Amino acid sequence: MVPIKPKINVNYTENATVVTFTDEKILEDKEIRELQESVMSIVDQPAPSNIVLDFDNVRFLSSAVLGLLIRISKKVYEQNGRLRLCNISPNIIEVFKITRLTKVFDIYPDIASATADFDSEE
Repeated sequence: MVPIKPKINVNYTENATVVTFTDEKILEDKEIRELQESVMSIVDQPAPSNIVLDFDNVRFLSSAVLGLLIRISKKVYEQNGRLRLCNISPNIIEVFKITRLTKVFDIYPDIASATADFDSEE
């Protein structure tokens, strides 16, 4: 059986790289490792960048994904980039609140607001 890899779509706007998770469920360890490789390859680009992670399609995720987000965040900030999250469903945002990750991550309602003021912060 061929493993199903987690899918992401990457779009480059004028001031940010938007990574959209296309899977509805991100639960399995193997999926999370593959997702980490995909996202980290974008984070590892030479120039510091603004990255937006779009959760519009995601309805379920495991707690291991939260660890992945923290690792991604650390890597982005080490490279003098900025990370924002957007389109997080109400059920998942509750997990962020319970774990106090709403204080760690900049969370926006949609892509437009997440990318809007990157330029003004430089």
